[in-house]
Amino acid sequence: MMRPKRIACLHTAESNIAVYDRAAAALGLPPGVLAHTVRPELLAAAEQAGGLNADIASQTAFLLFALCDSADAVLLTCSTLGPVVAAIADTAEVPIIRADQALAERTASEGGRVVVLCAVETTIAPTSALFRDAAAETSAAIDVQLVPGAWALFKAGDTAGYLKTIAAAADAAYVFGPGGLSRSSAGAL
Repeated sequence: MMRPKRIACLHTAESNIAVYDRAAAALGLPPGVLAHTVRPELLAAAEQAGGLNADIASQTAFLLFALCDSADAVLLTCSTLGPVVAAIADTAEVPIIRADQALAERTASEGGRVVVLCAVETTIAPTSALFRDAAAETSAAIDVQLVPGAWALFKAGDTAGYLKTIAAAADAAYVFGPGGLSRSSAGAL
């Protein structure tokens, strides 16, 4: 299988650059394969609007198509903006991929209970739809939960607090199962 020479990534958080660069290195991709574009205003607009709307979707589609011009593949890493990929992927000249698509497909393929934790409220609806679609052919039971307070910590630059909150939520989901965050004590988060 031929590896792409250039993958353009569209992020809404600067911190994703390091995450994806580390993953690329772990996969043995040479430096420079990933090209990063960061547009936090798209997610901020979605937060302000209460979710993805037609204007934000249009802006996102325009950016994704523009990234196609200089890449062998395009990767969208924001779950809130993810539904745009389904709307335009068939008309793009190169593959446009949603980063969370593979995660949804892999976890759903295992069946059983899947608890999906989301940090930002605007991602609940698109993430729920994505994981439920992936689970349509399996016995996986999908439970998508918001991690209260996590996004505020992330936006405030409190990475340690953000990660601690996510870890506590993952522990609660593991111990208490579906709806675990609502049954765990607030002090655990």
